[in-house]
Amino acid sequence: MQSPHHRLTVLAGPTAVGKGTVSADLRARYPDIWISVSATTRAQRPGEVDGVHYHFVSEETFDGYVRDGELLEWARVHGRHRYGTPRGPVAQVLASGRPALLEIDLAGARQVRQATRGTDLEAGFVFLAPPSWDELVRRLVGRGTETEQERERRLETARVELAAEPEFDVTIYNDDVHRATDELVRWMGLPVS
Repeated sequence: MQSPHHRLTVLAGPTAVGKGTVSADLRARYPDIWISVSATTRAQRPGEVDGVHYHFVSEETFDGYVRDGELLEWARVHGRHRYGTPRGPVAQVLASGRPALLEIDLAGARQVRQATRGTDLEAGFVFLAPPSWDELVRRLVGRGTETEQERERRLETARVELAAEPEFDVTIYNDDVHRATDELVRWMGLPVS
């Protein structure tokens, strides 16, 4: 059985670094690791499935989550949409002893660090980094899901997010999805398949 210090892992990194891609690879290849599904107020993108990629909710529903203390962490990202981690499912999974992963943004990772400080639950914090700035820009442009104005906003945010790397316990470079996923699993103290 894993040490309680490694049951909860927080994966964060700059926009377009591939957090979702690594999480999807983890979900497909390591189904014993539970991955939290965040709630968001942003619109669903093509190919995204409600309840799998995100819980897509209205501003009013999100306000209720915040008011009722139902989120472990939440933030307004890129100055527009809100994202948050529902508290209940995380608590249930951790109580069952399963390893859990939160794939969240930098502000959310900071909130989780603050919320777990001084408790018997120590989360591990992993920074997912791009192999280079040029590769990060290429990935963001290649997604084709944002307007030019949105891309510029995200790139400005990414510059700030990259500077936060020293706040994390370990950095994993996403130069190859399978390799990055396996490194994450090893860091969590689990066997790599």
